[in-house]
Amino acid sequence: MPKDKQKFWLNLLTGIGLLTAAALIAYYIIAGSGSAPAVPSSDDTVTVAPAAAPPVEETQTVPLDTVAVHSDKMGRDIKNLVVVPAQYLDKSQPAACYPVLVLLHGADGSYVDWSQRVDLKQIATRHGVIIVCPDADDSWYFDSPVNPRSQYETYLSQELIHYIDCHYRTYRSPCMRAITGLSMGGHGALWTALRHPDVYWSCGSMSGGVNIVSVPDRFGLDKVLGKFAQNKESWQSHSVMSLVPTLKPGQNIIIDDGDRDFFYDDNLALHRALLKQGIPHNFSIRPGRHAWKYWVESLGLHLKFFDEAFAQGRKVMNGGKPDQRAVLATVKQTMQLRDTTADAAPATTTTKTTNQPTDTIQK
Repeated sequence: MPKDKQKFWLNLLTGIGLLTAAALIAYYIIAGSGSAPAVPSSDDTVTVAPAAAPPVEETQTVPLDTVAVHSDKMGRDIKNLVVVPAQYLDKSQPAACYPVLVLLHGADGSYVDWSQRVDLKQIATRHGVIIVCPDADDSWYFDSPVNPRSQYETYLSQELIHYIDCHYRTYRSPCMRAITGLSMGGHGALWTALRHPDVYWSCGSMSGGVNIVSVPDRFGLDKVLGKFAQNKESWQSHSVMSLVPTLKPGQNIIIDDGDRDFFYDDNLALHRALLKQGIPHNFSIRPGRHAWKYWVESLGLHLKFFDEAFAQGRKVMNGGKPDQRAVLATVKQTMQLRDTTADAAPATTTTKTTNQPTDTIQK
């Protein structure tokens, strides 16, 4: 074949090859847009933005799913209520990811408690979060040294999060996870997050039993720690109060209690200990008792706090620097201190509060 014809065919084949390669690249870019989202890593910065929220009325299509998650540590299945936001079901946003809020119940409670008191569907949709409510018996959410079937620190910090990340579109980043709860659940949320900052960047407590040695004869604690008289060191080491000397700044923490709550003194002591340790946190004492009316209002403030925490978390995932002061300032702190004398003047607050005390006692 003449050289000029060889050159012609060589150029033609080269051009076809380049066009084919370009077409294949374009195909995979387009096809890949509907695949599962990539998991951000320390060397893989992605652009993270919240998914658009649909009208609240669309929450009627959101299921309240009871999901059984197997715990290898406990050798049994644990029930969990999982609620996704309505926008999660939007087929026009198939790759959108969502932050996770783990919401804990109190003693004598169960995984359905929160769903019976507030509309979790609307909350998940309004705040664009996946809500997970695990069942935890009267475990106090730590790994019991006496009961191998009550190992909830491992469950909350490893097994449950692994399951949620594998079965739902989450960000798989600690800066996009929060955990909070009431009473026993307040202790559990702080205990888990403060011991595992690599899992939960944000945490909260509502009327939390943060110093369990103050209630040695209540709430089934002896079933997970043994009798207090024979196990004082174990009780002390499993209390949130014992963690304070080990803490370093960096997490987003919100703690509150009612001025008529029986955990009032313990929460005030925790607040003062955190200040002494130099740990930034948002702390309030508001009017209220150990009751659902208080916790429902408190949950709204915690959600506001976590909204800003997740906004700062998106900055982190986009390669930016978070502003923790913005998170801490989201909820204005209130100090409705309890009267200490019979004829003391009425306590005052730094902000207007709307919650009124109730006589209902609910652990």
